[in-house]
Amino acid sequence: MIQQADKSTMSRRSFVACAAMTTVAAAGFGQREYGPHAPPVRYPDPDIVVLDKRFAKYKIGNTPILRLHTGMLWAEGPAWNGVGRYLVWSDIPNNVQLRWLNEDGHVSVFRNPANNSNGNTFDFEGRQISFEHGTRRVVRYEYDGSVTVLADKFNGKPLNAPNDGVVHPDGGIWFTDPGYGSLMNYEGNKGELYLKEAIYRIDPKTAKVQMVADDIFKPNGICFSPDYKKLYVADTGASHYENAPKHIKVWDVVDGKKLRNGREFASMKMTLNGKEVAGFADGIRTDVDGNLWASAGWVGAGYDGVHIFAPDGQRIGLILLPEICSNVCFGGPKRNRLFMTASQSLYAVYVETQGAHIT
Repeated sequence: MIQQADKSTMSRRSFVACAAMTTVAAAGFGQREYGPHAPPVRYPDPDIVVLDKRFAKYKIGNTPILRLHTGMLWAEGPAWNGVGRYLVWSDIPNNVQLRWLNEDGHVSVFRNPANNSNGNTFDFEGRQISFEHGTRRVVRYEYDGSVTVLADKFNGKPLNAPNDGVVHPDGGIWFTDPGYGSLMNYEGNKGELYLKEAIYRIDPKTAKVQMVADDIFKPNGICFSPDYKKLYVADTGASHYENAPKHIKVWDVVDGKKLRNGREFASMKMTLNGKEVAGFADGIRTDVDGNLWASAGWVGAGYDGVHIFAPDGQRIGLILLPEICSNVCFGGPKRNRLFMTASQSLYAVYVETQGAHIT
């Protein structure tokens, strides 16, 4: 039984189906082929798993998980441009950003070099914002082709390696700085971490960088609730800190500028085939109903992919992938397609909901 699934809220039929699917996924996962010449998937796609009846309405019975592109070293930071109708994402070790076009699925190099950028997003003016490992900075690409450095220091010290970020309607930019890009040369430039890992906000009027929370080991993926009253952040500190929990935290947002009442939103622990396992959540996004869609990995078949949590923190669904999933975003003309960067590949699946925010 999946730990977060509430047996009392599920019909006997759905419970049996979900338990059986968990076993099958762990035992036979990885035999499925992907790509344009792969055999078709029999609907409903068995790798979209309903754990709780609350997720059933989001699963579309006649749509498959598709691999849109492969060949990267570590794909990250997907962001949807609603005007251009394209997806941009990072291949951190290869030091490039890539672009997928909605009209024909064409993929090309969008930016090279990209300073080992990790996360990407767009502001409410449509300008791309990137979080760079190699330069330890947050930058914005302007319409005239110039680059504006939004943040590269805090209290006079260099940032560790900005990871991921989101924009607030007031123009503020919130970002995480766990430092992974400075821990080795593979994803940036190896160097010292001068600051405690933390979450920051860039003020839209003063451009001042404010530390809003550091009660977290290594803040990674970040997103707001649909009403911007809560901030969710994935903690991947267990990669380097023995006592760090594998979970997603949530804070209350005060006046759009401050955080308070940090607490656990959801644990990444799950019982799979009778054994408790726990991987990492990385990139996260919310939908219009307040559900949180979290990339997940580092466990294996039957776990790696996307975990969907209801607003109360209960795990209600899974999207299983044959690779470790690093990040997600909603996109497409109707914002009802979930794009997933996963290790060497880009995947997508249509869902019966929409992303809560612009990207």
